Amino acid sequence: MINRQRLAGEFLRLVQIDSPSRQEGAIAQYVRKTFESLDAGVIEDRAGPLIGSESGNLIVRIPGTRRDLPPLMFNAHLDTVEPGRGVKVIQEDETFRSDGRTILGADDKSGIAILIEAVRYLQEGEIAHCPLEFVFTVCEEIGLFGAKSLDYNLLQARMGYALDTSSTTRIISGAPEANSLCIKVQGLAAHAGLEPEKGINAIQIAGEALAAMRLGRIDHETTANIGLVRGGTARNIIPEYVELEGEVRSHDRRKLADHTEHIRGCLERAVSAYKQKNKIAGDLPALRLDVTQEYPLMAIPDSHLVVILAQEAGKALGRRLTPEKSGGGSDANIFNAHGIATVILGTGMQSVHTTNEYIHLEDMVRTVQLVMEIISTYSRS
Repeated sequence: MINRQRLAGEFLRLVQIDSPSRQEGAIAQYVRKTFESLDAGVIEDRAGPLIGSESGNLIVRIPGTRRDLPPLMFNAHLDTVEPGRGVKVIQEDETFRSDGRTILGADDKSGIAILIEAVRYLQEGEIAHCPLEFVFTVCEEIGLFGAKSLDYNLLQARMGYALDTSSTTRIISGAPEANSLCIKVQGLAAHAGLEPEKGINAIQIAGEALAAMRLGRIDHETTANIGLVRGGTARNIIPEYVELEGEVRSHDRRKLADHTEHIRGCLERAVSAYKQKNKIAGDLPALRLDVTQEYPLMAIPDSHLVVILAQEAGKALGRRLTPEKSGGGSDANIFNAHGIATVILGTGMQSVHTTNEYIHLEDMVRTVQLVMEIISTYSRS
């Protein structure tokens, strides 16, 4: 039997440790000490200084009794979004939520608590199992920076599971590739009341481009968004500069490239049309579009062992786990790009990234059971 009260207590301790992105020092120290007390080996990589975090990623190694098997990896991230400082937990029966001033932090401290309980369960039951590698990443919430900077030479596992979604009946086996867009339009400043004809309105040009862009849900595989706009200095000055930030995501690399080019085309046509309308022959207005891959495509086939193993474990527990695609990126995208076949399992976290976040203890218990059954099923192979 899973020790429900111990799991609940561990979760409560974790969510009350402040750990916003880049300030994961305290939670990393707690996780390290907890696993070292369970006789696990803990390594901190050198990602911290590279990405400006108080801590690097933690790699926890748990020797197995089936040393003939390759290690199995499990992942959770240490950081939380804001507002996440001074979390006060309201417990109603076996449901945990914050007091409404902050997030709860179940994303992803429920995953950490689940893995701690799994190790305790393994040890108390003296259960035969394969070697395990737990990877606790930093700065996941602000761009997957910990996973991107992880020293993958420290890992031996070739497949694993990230505990970082809501539903406990889904296996997230697909996630989009994403391009981040940084758009800069350079115009020319002038007094808006005295001589506006001498100015080039960068915000107007950007607005014309935005009006022509297809944004939102493009099709069942592709989305696009412009989320940030910064420009102008005063209401009586023609704005000479505007910067926009956005993204395109798709499960199809061709569609990703095509829609990125659609946005580029809208911008170029808006600049060209402004020049023609105002009979401008010089270098201004000018346009710059920087496209950066935010994270790579994740596409694990249903026939892969990492999916089959989770489904068999679910079946043994009387559950049906369904492989699905997600619209978001996670550390799993990065692990897959480094040759570690990784799918995402749910912990029961709900309304994440909001002050209405909550989780039921029963869902965490169910995920501990699933993790244990995956380990047991793999270890019997």
